[in-house]
Amino acid sequence: MIKKIILPAVILFLLFTGSLKAQTIISPNYSLKSHETLNIIKIEIGSEATIFYLRIENKIEKGTFCADKNIFVFYPDGMRSKLVSSTGIPVCPDTHQFKSPGESLEFVLTFPPLKKGTEWIDLIEECSENCFSFYGISLDNDLNKRINDAFALAENEEPVKAIGSFISIAGDIDNSNSGIEGLVFINIIKLAVASGDEVKAKEWYKKFKLSTAPRLSEYIKYLNDQGIKY
Repeated sequence: MIKKIILPAVILFLLFTGSLKAQTIISPNYSLKSHETLNIIKIEIGSEATIFYLRIENKIEKGTFCADKNIFVFYPDGMRSKLVSSTGIPVCPDTHQFKSPGESLEFVLTFPPLKKGTEWIDLIEECSENCFSFYGISLDNDLNKRINDAFALAENEEPVKAIGSFISIAGDIDNSNSGIEGLVFINIIKLAVASGDEVKAKEWYKKFKLSTAPRLSEYIKYLNDQGIKY
């Protein structure tokens, strides 16, 4: 005799609502950003909204900051979605006036829900001056962990192992994660330069220039501005 197992309604409800729980990406990696002290604390991706939690640290006397109403999430296919609301930060031309260097401001930007299957995005403010941007934000938690592990090797002064880790990541990147190529190539090249391996730096610089990485010209300019050019 086969017994039927009947789950209580409350358990069924919990199972269902659990599947709708937002995905959270803590300190996501990205290929390039505009403002040195602006960081993404986390991103919450839910069925109703996509929420960015950010922090900026002031570095100057009488510093100010604001967020334009024209902020967009850009998808890999070029489509974009516009900011729905912001919390904790003035909308330009109003500004937040920092009291002193070292002071931080945390704020929240809310967008429509992301398209299903999105593995990376750009976050771009469109304004007249000092606009902020993040290119190639990774939404893949497993990939973010691998990148963090590679960074840890570099921070522990193990550049050869770090380069090897980034090269391994580069070999595994496919079209769905191409937005993070900039970060991977840049770190391979910079680590090779820092460790005195000009041959490897030149090899990967040339590979990078021949790649189809999104916003490639921005990344090459970033390297060139740091004196890295082959």
